Amino acid sequence: MSMTGAAEDEPQDDGPEGEVNGRMCIVTRDSGSPETLIRFVAAPDGTIVPDLKRQLPGRGCWVTARRELVDKAVAKKLFARALKRDVKADAELGQTVDRLLAQQLAGMINLARKAGQFVSGSAKVEAAVRSGEALAVFHSTDAAADGVRKIDQARKAWHLGMETDAAIPAFHLLSGAEMDELMGQNAFIHAAVLAGQAGEGVVKRANLLEQYRTGGLSQIKDVADMPKQ
Repeated sequence: MSMTGAAEDEPQDDGPEGEVNGRMCIVTRDSGSPETLIRFVAAPDGTIVPDLKRQLPGRGCWVTARRELVDKAVAKKLFARALKRDVKADAELGQTVDRLLAQQLAGMINLARKAGQFVSGSAKVEAAVRSGEALAVFHSTDAAADGVRKIDQARKAWHLGMETDAAIPAFHLLSGAEMDELMGQNAFIHAAVLAGQAGEGVVKRANLLEQYRTGGLSQIKDVADMPKQ
């Protein structure tokens, strides 16, 4: 496929770091930060692959982290236009990105757990929330409503009692089956992430996965916005 006639200002970058003015979504043409965009590059065989860590060499392009926009980029062949070359974007690319984001979140949860920055079990989660140690809470999508409600009450009590700008965020991202596959015996029903580098990494990745799946704004835009005691 010839890329002759492609716009000269087509959003792209010239390497893993990318230029600031190159971080523009090829679908919406809105600029964004690396935390809200997903980088894609072409493999040697021309297959489009997601570069979640923004480390792969070569010219790349960016799509806002929303499943519907990745699907649109595939359907409208926007990767070829942005990269100005013949590329192959699999019809299941959107699902592949979802799976990789979930794997990335699960991996960071396991690191946080080893660092003592992730606890599970309703009693431990409620205690972490009420003490102000929790940066965020997580519930399996299969969790019983009563268990979620009890932790929600603790979140509300902390928010009102400490007069914070926002309540401690709660994520409902992974089902029990997904966690069994991704984390094995570390699967949970209720969990809380605690302060620390690994804990903050969990929240960032949870925000990204939630944004990708729902199209909504992240519950916490930046680690600096996290509730503090």
